Amino acid sequence: MSASAPKPARIPILYVILGVLLVISIVPMYFYSSEVEVNNRDVLKRDEMLLQNTVTRSLADDLSQHERSLHMMLANLSSAIQVASGGDIGETNIQSPELRALLENFVSSSDEIAYATLLNSDGKGISAGRIAPDAFLNRELERAYSAGRDGRAYNGQALAIGEGKNARTVFLVSYPVNYGQRFLGMIGAVVDLQFLIRRLQEVSGGGLTPYVVDAQGRLVAAATPEFATGQDMKNLDIVRNFVNGGNKAQIRETREFTVTNGSDHVEMLGTYSPVTSLAWAVVVQKPQREAYRGILEMQRTGRLLALLAVLLSVGVSIFAARRITNPLQVLTQSSRALARGDFSQRVSLSSRTEIGELAHTFNTMSDELERFVADLKRAAEENRELFMGSIQMLAGAVDEKDPYTRGHSDRVTRYSLLIAKEMNLSQDFMETLRISAQLHDVGKIGIEDHILKKPGALTEEEFEVMKTHTTKGANILRPVTQLAETLPGIELHHEALNGSGYPYGLEGDQIPLLARVIAVADTFDALTTTRPYQQAHTSEQTLQIIRNLAGKRLDPQAVEALLAVFARGEIKLQRFTIKRPVAPQPTEVPALAAAAAGTVPTEIATLERTRV
Repeated sequence: MSASAPKPARIPILYVILGVLLVISIVPMYFYSSEVEVNNRDVLKRDEMLLQNTVTRSLADDLSQHERSLHMMLANLSSAIQVASGGDIGETNIQSPELRALLENFVSSSDEIAYATLLNSDGKGISAGRIAPDAFLNRELERAYSAGRDGRAYNGQALAIGEGKNARTVFLVSYPVNYGQRFLGMIGAVVDLQFLIRRLQEVSGGGLTPYVVDAQGRLVAAATPEFATGQDMKNLDIVRNFVNGGNKAQIRETREFTVTNGSDHVEMLGTYSPVTSLAWAVVVQKPQREAYRGILEMQRTGRLLALLAVLLSVGVSIFAARRITNPLQVLTQSSRALARGDFSQRVSLSSRTEIGELAHTFNTMSDELERFVADLKRAAEENRELFMGSIQMLAGAVDEKDPYTRGHSDRVTRYSLLIAKEMNLSQDFMETLRISAQLHDVGKIGIEDHILKKPGALTEEEFEVMKTHTTKGANILRPVTQLAETLPGIELHHEALNGSGYPYGLEGDQIPLLARVIAVADTFDALTTTRPYQQAHTSEQTLQIIRNLAGKRLDPQAVEALLAVFARGEIKLQRFTIKRPVAPQPTEVPALAAAAAGTVPTEIATLERTRV
């Protein structure tokens, strides 16, 4: 037989409704919040980039303005030197007080000028200032002097001079002194970049780190002492991009990059603005966690609000779902009660929705079902009583054919039920037993009266005819499908455990329990009632005979149950006087002695040929 397909697991409607409510409440909000977050993130990112661009452009413009002002001052000083010297700053005039005064006034005119020198075409000259040139600065002066001979201005590289508190970052700016097409000399000015460092410090803070690099990527100045002048900064992507850009580096650029410090990797956002006249770049950079702090805070706030909205949606969804599913649960439980046969179940729902109408309809249906089932039960009980009455009438009609067997079927039925109850057999078994025991001798209706009512023992031929009452009874009832379960008790109640019974000579467990119980009750009634071929035995004799038959002809457990029932006094024997000749009865003593000896007495041998 093929196995039935497993039923799919049911999904509680609460989960379905809850899922739908969550989807329609959370999904739109998620997409909306995501879109708002993306837009705001882009706006905040643009604002941060704009801020960095503004800072770098302002610093670059300041540097360019300082560079132009310085070159203008040097050009004015060059013109003044030409006028004061009359176009001659040779060895004699280079030391003139007028030229020295012009140089000293130039140095003192600005705090940014730390040192100035005037060199003639022979490399001789004068100087003024608050610092003394070192070897590095002298090399820069040599490069400036060479550029002046070529008629070019010169901007040197940043240098760190001095130590401790006197340390300064400076760079050299030079301008040629010409008279017509003739080279007279060069003016060199050492500019103190302290003004630039102050400006860098002013814009630093809030995670923003500003600094200036030259065209080779070396550090010019920075707001913090962690960077040293001349330090190679090309390890930073933003600086390397400026250096590698060449002519393309003449425009501002903002980019994200990573700074590696040992095992630490910091995501940065940086911007550079070039100072074209100096071939420098002003760079600012900031960790992305600081640059995008507003974005991250917005994301955290948005996610927190989204979580709160989700929790609120879940709460509202659960409340709404339960408002819908709780009545359905009540209806489901009531329906299950109806399925179990409890038609008294009613639904109490105070709802004006369709569910309330469904509950009212359910209660109406329950009322109708309860009345209908009550009618069915009443009709079934009436049919059962009619059926049992018909069976009793049929059994009574069979028993009435012989006054000696009057009431035999009723007594066998009563004894059988007592035995089955003592054996703790099921109620269904006892119902089948009741009908089977009542009809166990129905086949005698087909036995001729001269055999059935014979006042003595039957001949072999008559007994063979009598034995057919079991199969006749089964054949009579076999067309009735509803009595199919009762047939073994009717057809096989004369079978014996040792195989000596009829009609088939079955042995042991081949005999159904139904037939074995009826056999014990039938034997007990046959021994305790007067028959044409025997007088009724006393209860002691009957019980002794039945004990001897246990395990041979009769089922031992059924025999034990009969003995227990009889011992409790649940079986009351009734004596009937039939005014009819009875065959002579052997004495009781041989029968009891034979029973005690284990042999088969005359009564038992006669029992083998009984008409019951």
